[in-house]
Amino acid sequence: MADITSLVRKNILSLKPYSCARDEFQGEASAFLDANENPFNNPYNRYPDPLQWKLKESITAKKKVPATHIFLGNGSDEAIDLVFRVFCEPAQDNVVAIAPTYGMYQVSADINQVEYRKVHLNDDFSLNAKRLLNNVDEQTKVIFLCSPNNPSGNLLDRYEVLHVLENFGGIVVMDEAYVDFSPEDSWLTHLTHYPNLIVLQTFSKAWGLAGVRLGMAFASPEIIMLFNKVKYPYNVNILTQELVLEHLQYESRKRSWVNLLLQERERLVVELRQLSYVNTIYPSSANFVLVKVGDANAIYNYLVELSIIVRNRNNVMLCEGCLRITVGSPYENDLLINALKAYEG
Repeated sequence: MADITSLVRKNILSLKPYSCARDEFQGEASAFLDANENPFNNPYNRYPDPLQWKLKESITAKKKVPATHIFLGNGSDEAIDLVFRVFCEPAQDNVVAIAPTYGMYQVSADINQVEYRKVHLNDDFSLNAKRLLNNVDEQTKVIFLCSPNNPSGNLLDRYEVLHVLENFGGIVVMDEAYVDFSPEDSWLTHLTHYPNLIVLQTFSKAWGLAGVRLGMAFASPEIIMLFNKVKYPYNVNILTQELVLEHLQYESRKRSWVNLLLQERERLVVELRQLSYVNTIYPSSANFVLVKVGDANAIYNYLVELSIIVRNRNNVMLCEGCLRITVGSPYENDLLINALKAYEG
């Protein structure tokens, strides 16, 4: 693997980051007169901790990853964008990603003017590491993987992923947004073995905090320092930090939600199998199922008329004729099942 600094854009290596007031002084003072804040309406009149140390310490206790290996951002999308801004020279470098997968990788590539190379998964959405690596050249800085993958819901084979990690000298991003619904362990345990590995997780799915917008990136301290160098000074507001700290105390509630959603996912699969127009239900290790149906556009429009919204993936490669259905509450799932049964009738 190449030295991390050799992968970084030269202007980022030489960048002198903005130094905010809370970087220069940590702790409690008798008077804060440095940041032009309003002295009233405590604590929301004060700028938040720019590096979110208290929240990171709480996450460390849950994830068993040191705080120096953690970056917190405005959703995982901020970390994805930072990967491009730190490592990819616009109009020069490229990244390689599996397809189909989460759409923001390509959006971020396009915004940052970086070539985005799609490598199709197999027909069953499994990964072929050799095919992926065959699309790598000297200007490839990053490989994006997602497991469980979106929109297919399947886990990528660990041996294929290890083959990528062992044979690629750039940055490997493993997006684990749906890891809490997976029967396999996280890739976090591999961080010490692969300093080029970045693992993304989120509070949006299992924790039920999509509206709060907090994503996590786990990586070597060198990568985390680069992210912190480039990010906006106060990228995670105080309300988000406080709310997530509170919710981290209720991990048993999160586990109960996950268990219920897994049960509902299996119930949904059983019900869908009974419908004559359902051709394939792909195996899922996430909180959704990908379903191939007879006429995806017609069924999608029918559900919209009933105010039931699923995701039409009919125009996505390898997902022709497919709908992606999020596992909802028992009540929401009943609405969907009854509507689909009525459509068949």
